[in-house]
Amino acid sequence: MTKPQEAGSFPTGFTKYEIARILGARALQISMGAPFLVKFTDKDIQELHYNPIEIAKREFAAGVVPITVKRTQPKKVE
Repeated sequence: MTKPQEAGSFPTGFTKYEIARILGARALQISMGAPFLVKFTDKDIQELHYNPIEIAKREFAAGVVPITVKRTQPKKVE
């Protein structure tokens, strides 16, 4: 298990609002019983206090969250 990255050092290419939305959606999935996408030991989970947001942050930092962002492009006016 790799150590979690510092806050704000997630993979680039996302805005802070997109990161918040992705983490919130994944944390909701985890809290509803979705399986973890990263291997955690029992000790790791206890250190995180079973917090779905912290688990989602670790998954996001590892780059395994199956959520994509669809950005709309402005329409070209001619």
